Amino acid sequence: MKITDITIRHLKMTMKSPFTTSFGTFKDKEFLLLEAKNEDGTVGWGESVAFNAPWYNEETLKTNWHMLEDFLIPLILNKEIKHPDEVNQMFAPIRKNNMAKSTIEGAIWDIYAQQTNQSLAQALGGTKDKIEVGISIGIQNSIDELLRVVDGFLKEGYKRIKVKIKPGWDVDVIRSLREHFPNVPIMADANSAYRLKDIDLLKQLDEFDLMMIEQPLASDDIIDHAQLQKELKTPICLDESIHSLEDARKAIELGSTKIINIKIGRVGGLTEAKKIHDYCEEKGVPVWCGGMLESGIGRSHNIALTTLSNFILPGDTAGSNRYWEKDIIRPEVVATDGYIDVPQTPGIGYEVDRETVEAYTVAKKEYRSGGTTV
Repeated sequence: MKITDITIRHLKMTMKSPFTTSFGTFKDKEFLLLEAKNEDGTVGWGESVAFNAPWYNEETLKTNWHMLEDFLIPLILNKEIKHPDEVNQMFAPIRKNNMAKSTIEGAIWDIYAQQTNQSLAQALGGTKDKIEVGISIGIQNSIDELLRVVDGFLKEGYKRIKVKIKPGWDVDVIRSLREHFPNVPIMADANSAYRLKDIDLLKQLDEFDLMMIEQPLASDDIIDHAQLQKELKTPICLDESIHSLEDARKAIELGSTKIINIKIGRVGGLTEAKKIHDYCEEKGVPVWCGGMLESGIGRSHNIALTTLSNFILPGDTAGSNRYWEKDIIRPEVVATDGYIDVPQTPGIGYEVDRETVEAYTVAKKEYRSGGTTV
């Protein structure tokens, strides 16, 4: 294929309800949407999961646009690409900026799947026709409110509950959850809110039979996590610490983690995500797919990735109505009794609702072969 046209759009979507983590509260989600067109007119879509401030990692919406416009798009336009895996190699000279890389690589995977008459899941090597999903719940105003919210999602059929924790909102919260829901799979996500000095507090969570504690320590750490895991019965899951196959290999060899959360944007795209998946499967380390408050396009990529065989734990890919009054795809992603059916049509399997995309668009710019922009 040869990519002849690329359009970047800055979208702003209002969330149905605020979502709070240890590093902030989200009422709106601003993100970049990338549309790539092949020389035969085939269109593919990718989504940047970078936030508009560097809370989760160092990338932001604005830095992603800069990287795409000034470095990544020039490497892609009008170049012959036989397989999306080559994009990973083409971008190798550019350090980090994984979310920017993933944005354009995802669109190329979409085009490739359409050209080969496969669903994106099939193109990646996935075999499932439905995926099991859990729900991620932000920090609430009170424990009673959290219990009410959890009960509502369990009645909708979600297969596991992930709750955000932070210092002051942790042991008592998890204790109340376990008392009210003794048989429900529960995990706690700390988003790097603790340090090794908090080890005695974190050890208290062992009594609640959690599936895992996700990223309790610093976002760039694998050494202290190894020490912490030796002291905990509860498995540690790494998220922010894993940006590549090499990161995953080192963390597993050090004993820093027993589970890995794979986020496509965080690791630089579907190709690297698949490599991490394959390595973890070889080492007997289960993986699951984390969420970044994606629109339906990013959500569709998560669904496809989760069809790979070692995604044996429910991910964060809830239905569209969990976050949005109206998503930008048709049909919207629907979770029924904790499962999402995997689209079987070529590409991402959903039609982009261009009218809704335009309604949410704050700014856009087009890039064409020959260096022209509109």
